[in-house]
Amino acid sequence: MSGTFPSSPAPSSISISTNQNTIVTTTASGRRQSRQIDGQRFKLRVTFPIMTRTQFAPILAFVVKQRSQIESFTFTPPTLDDSLGVASGTIRVNGAILAGVTSVAIDGMANSTSGVFKAGDFFRFTGQTKVYMVMADVSSNGSGQGTLTFEPPLRTGVSDNAILIYTNVDFTVGFTGDVQEFNISTANHFQYEVDLIEIL
Repeated sequence: MSGTFPSSPAPSSISISTNQNTIVTTTASGRRQSRQIDGQRFKLRVTFPIMTRTQFAPILAFVVKQRSQIESFTFTPPTLDDSLGVASGTIRVNGAILAGVTSVAIDGMANSTSGVFKAGDFFRFTGQTKVYMVMADVSSNGSGQGTLTFEPPLRTGVSDNAILIYTNVDFTVGFTGDVQEFNISTANHFQYEVDLIEIL
């Protein structure tokens, strides 16, 4: 792990995709079989606004420090890093869960509240770097409990009372290639775009 990607200047745009390799075969009769062959990872394409040399220098220094794809680091994407729901406080796993599941009982939410989490929210569990996505809106009962469904399937087991991180959600990522290129205009303005992929 080699630090946190600089937060300033902020990107002008971020595209996020899900990378999940599968093997699909289709028979002559049209029967289709498919299976997943590795863990899902999120991929981010980060585009920066035109920058001055002073603005770009810390980013360039950080990029070179990674030594191409040797190091991993954290990146917190603006806009996507916080829940769309009304979640607040410390929300915990209510009972240990095993790898491979896609739902978990949670507690610690405000009582009888709708839209605590919204479908499409990102989160992760304390003690793990993998980021997950909420699949359906979550509401709490009169005791502040509810069920959270998510994808991809849980990579490693989570203990009872593990805390959900749903604000400032940081992705542990690395570069997707060994060559990092930036452009300099005749007006000494810098342009930079980078592809990042989750490190599991």
